[in-house]
Amino acid sequence: MSQPVLFEELATQNGRRIGVATLASEKTLNALSLDMVHLLTPQLRRWAKDPDIAMVLLQAQGEKAFCAGGDLQQLYRTMREHHASPARDDIRGNRYAAEFFEHEYRLDYEIHTYPKPILCWGHGIVMGGGIGLMAGCSHRVVTERSRLAMPEITIGLYPDVGGSWFLSRVPGKLGAFLALTGALMNAEDAKFTKLADYRIAHADKQKVIDALQLQNWGEGGGDNDNKALLGRVLQQAERDVADDVTFAPSALRDNFDLINLLCSGQTVPDIVDAILALKSDNPWLQKAIATLGAGAPGSAALSLALQERVRHMSLAEVFRLEFVVTLHCATRPDFVEGIRALIIEKDQKPQWNPAHLVDATPAWVEGFFADPWPAAEHPLADLGR
Repeated sequence: MSQPVLFEELATQNGRRIGVATLASEKTLNALSLDMVHLLTPQLRRWAKDPDIAMVLLQAQGEKAFCAGGDLQQLYRTMREHHASPARDDIRGNRYAAEFFEHEYRLDYEIHTYPKPILCWGHGIVMGGGIGLMAGCSHRVVTERSRLAMPEITIGLYPDVGGSWFLSRVPGKLGAFLALTGALMNAEDAKFTKLADYRIAHADKQKVIDALQLQNWGEGGGDNDNKALLGRVLQQAERDVADDVTFAPSALRDNFDLINLLCSGQTVPDIVDAILALKSDNPWLQKAIATLGAGAPGSAALSLALQERVRHMSLAEVFRLEFVVTLHCATRPDFVEGIRALIIEKDQKPQWNPAHLVDATPAWVEGFFADPWPAAEHPLADLGR
């Protein structure tokens, strides 16, 4: 059986090397599995310590997706088993879920804090866990076919993988809108929200790699000179995009004032009601409204509560908080029901609990923040320390 992540090293003109990690599960749209995480993390750490590795390229096989999210099949099975067990109310009881999210979040944090430049080539679908991988990279490329989203509301979850942190930092009220609607972002949207740095034609990828191999990389790869050097190569590639390559305009920028107005309500029901009441002939807005209308009411309440709560937290603190919240989601009905309806049985008829936003009260949301671990024993206690 082939490995779900492939590794190679490319020689550069002055003897340094470029580490290349390729997600290689094209049939699943490179959905992030625990096996992938267990391969990526130690290899990134080895490259971080190797003074001859100048930078890392994170990419994926296939033309359809960089990474369409997390691999939810095994997670679904273990949630079903845990829900049927006597210990169903203990968020620590689903060992697979605890292992998956601990190591996924560790990998994401590792990327955010990596000492060397990491270039993510975010071509095609980049959703959920895929944005988790991409968000922390020092240099993030999107192409004319990039499609980004955090659509967790459709499966009864919330934008995790640090999403609470980075969505709370996008311009205006866009973070709330993206969490509630799972709205699709193109390359221009991704740059506008600062979830990507460069928009480059996908056909020019090999030219970019060739240019990187010709650079005079500094020793160790960890200093700002190498990050600036990588940035210059990508800036040149962005300037050189051919006239026949079309990047669609940013729907988020075009609707920025409207979205700010819709999401300016004082309460979650105010915001949700305003979005759902909008009448528009814009297909992009129509799809966003429909996604919110079909999504889990509890996810809407939880997503916005998290964005508010994490505003003054460090990234490490956010990952520790999200870990607890996500394991609570795994013990409650919506997450498993959302996966069932969308992915397993595909009937597209989830029975959400709570079924109405009015029942997702602040007291109900507060239950997701109950942490069973003393601070020093939290599984992610060492992050940032």
